[in-house]
Amino acid sequence: MKISLGADHAGYLLKDSIRQYVMERGYQVIDEGTNTPDSVDYPDIAQKVAEDVASGRVERGILVCGSGIGMAIAANKVQGIRAANVSNIYEAQMSREHNDLNVLTLGARILEEADAMHIVQIWLDTPFSGGRHAGRLNKIAELEKARC
Repeated sequence: MKISLGADHAGYLLKDSIRQYVMERGYQVIDEGTNTPDSVDYPDIAQKVAEDVASGRVERGILVCGSGIGMAIAANKVQGIRAANVSNIYEAQMSREHNDLNVLTLGARILEEADAMHIVQIWLDTPFSGGRHAGRLNKIAELEKARC
């Protein structure tokens, strides 16, 4: 699986740790930046990662900012993206199992690194269960088509 990663200046250190972790697990990574503490606008990074996912260049994306909220908002503006800010294991599992989340967002100022890694692990390892949830995702896709 290929994963696109991105972060703003508040999240770049956690993103670097995530990059190392997912590469050690055998995933291919596209790093869309940033890689310094210099201020950047998170919507620019979110757009790059979301477009990587929406285009099929990668299967999933992970975005990190201070809270994770701004990245989720920005990524969800790209058609076909289902992004959510996840802060615990239950949310990580349900976001994949029920919502087939394709972009995970994390808050570097909220999560301890070990907790973030556990969330990433669960999120990567949990399959979409399909069934009744697929129908609901189809309804979301129809809403998106009608409104975008």
